[in-house]
Amino acid sequence: MLRIKKLDIFVLRSFLLLFVATFFICLFIFMMQFLWKYVDELVGKGLEMSVLGEFFFYSAVSLVPTSLPLAILLASLITFGNFGERYELLAMKAAGISLLNIMRPLIIFVTFLCCVSFFFQNVIGPQAQVKLWTLLISMRQKSPELDIPEGVFYDEIDGYNLYVKKKNRKTGILYDVTIYNVSQGFENADIIVADSGRLEMTADKQHLYLRLYDGEMFSNLSQQQGGVNAQNAPYRRETFREKHSIIEFDSEFNMVDASVMGNQSNSKNMKMLQADIDSMSHITDSIGRKYYTDAATSSYRPVANLTQEDTVRIREARLGEYDVDSLFLASTLAQKQKFMTSATSRAESLKNDWNFKSFTIKQNDQSIRRHQTEWHNKITLSLACLIFFFIGAPLGAIIRKGGLGMPVVISVLIFIIYYIINNTGYKMARDGKWIVWMGMWTSTAVLAPLGAFLTYKSNKDSVVFNADVYLAWIRKVIGIRGVRHFYRKEVIINVPDYAGLPGRLDILTEECRSYLRENKLLKAPNYVKLWTTDRKDDHIEIINEQLEGMLEELSNTTSYTLLDTLKNYPIIPSNAHKRPFHRYGLNLALGVIFPAGLFFYFRIWAFRIRLYKDLEKIIRTNDQVKVIVVNSLLNPQPTHS
Repeated sequence: MLRIKKLDIFVLRSFLLLFVATFFICLFIFMMQFLWKYVDELVGKGLEMSVLGEFFFYSAVSLVPTSLPLAILLASLITFGNFGERYELLAMKAAGISLLNIMRPLIIFVTFLCCVSFFFQNVIGPQAQVKLWTLLISMRQKSPELDIPEGVFYDEIDGYNLYVKKKNRKTGILYDVTIYNVSQGFENADIIVADSGRLEMTADKQHLYLRLYDGEMFSNLSQQQGGVNAQNAPYRRETFREKHSIIEFDSEFNMVDASVMGNQSNSKNMKMLQADIDSMSHITDSIGRKYYTDAATSSYRPVANLTQEDTVRIREARLGEYDVDSLFLASTLAQKQKFMTSATSRAESLKNDWNFKSFTIKQNDQSIRRHQTEWHNKITLSLACLIFFFIGAPLGAIIRKGGLGMPVVISVLIFIIYYIINNTGYKMARDGKWIVWMGMWTSTAVLAPLGAFLTYKSNKDSVVFNADVYLAWIRKVIGIRGVRHFYRKEVIINVPDYAGLPGRLDILTEECRSYLRENKLLKAPNYVKLWTTDRKDDHIEIINEQLEGMLEELSNTTSYTLLDTLKNYPIIPSNAHKRPFHRYGLNLALGVIFPAGLFFYFRIWAFRIRLYKDLEKIIRTNDQVKVIVVNSLLNPQPTHS
């Protein structure tokens, strides 16, 4: 029996409130981006509010699947960031509840959102796309609202350019009017210059009524006078006190037929896309086989002016049996010119024919790829909701920062990376540079492992964003070591064995000298033996254990002089001077890869030289400690409790 726990209700309620808010914020942002792209289609057209309302509604519905992944990412980041910041996540884990169990109700809910996203893309999205793009095409075809600006040329009236120097907005009178009528072509343009005028819309809103006062009209007559020299082109000049004319200007909004979107891939569901892909693939294969048959059987067709007998004879003849160069040289100049003209004509004809065939095949392939990318996009965009949740939830639990600060920055960065990868893969698949499924699933293949990694690390409470861990690793790779710190303890339980210390120091010194004799640390190591010899260096491990044990014991001393001297002992990285890997095969492979192997070779050599200096320093420090112990600390003072 399914039981809904109070914790599940608390987590789900916390997420839902943030998800609703972030979803509408993301939808608003994407709508602003979309509207900014098509703002020129809306401004100055005098569109009715009902038309604008339809446009906003269908654009919002179309952008729902795009807004869902970013909203889920942002909401999950903020939710689990708030849990971590308020120590609620710590309390849940302290109660024995793992992160996956905390995420369980949200995983079910986000899976439901994935289904909703797929439903929008496969059922509602195609219908919304048809309505949206039909509106856009209709808006583009609608004439703009009549509003003649001052001081600039106005070219929104088809076939006319108007210039008005000044106008009276109250009376509608235009002053210093210049009109270029280019409806008959620029070579036969009419120019009208008037002192004033008025431009009004007719009652049917299909024409403009133009009244001009005190002006002149110039008409170019070069088109009517064929053959006239351009320098002496005649024109007609007409002076008028008042002139009236009618200009066609359809200002009504006329909705185009929705069938114009019938062949677009974004107006179809998956079933229709698959049917069209199969149909177009079959047609393309048929056309390709037909073109291949034509190329194999009739690539060298005879010229059109040959008789039937000549055609049969040439088709049956073998070109290798004739000396073509001799025949060409024996021809007259007129015959040579005829041959060259005929050959050029046939080559151009074949070129145009194959260019057209190539264009047809490319168009069909491009249409197939567009349908295939749209088919895959409906799935990948739905899965992006689940992937973004498995990135945002564990990431919020790791960074433990709520609110709209850090989560927003991280969400935007992750979504930008996703958008770049997804858009690049889409364009590569659409243009045929990548396989369609590979281009469309690239973003999923990149982000899904990231979500799995973050979920695993967060569930195991692993340190992922601790800068000290990465800095320590970088210092280790570069070879930067720390220094020893010793402080006098107020309470000492175990007093050092000062009596046996000189003997132990002598043993440690002898071990160091023995190691220096056996290993020529200052000498460059043999490159081949370095990677092929699988020998462990246990001697340096023994020396390091003896040194650390002695320092642990001497850290309980009450002598400031001895504590200061102990700081001189170096920290020995016992593995730095050896091969980087424990496995023989990996070391051998690294040595074969010469640039990488050469880098580690010089690194190992540098660490060997440093180890030589460290062992020498240990020997010198041993002598100093021995002198301090023998002279001053043979009789240890009582400890203070």
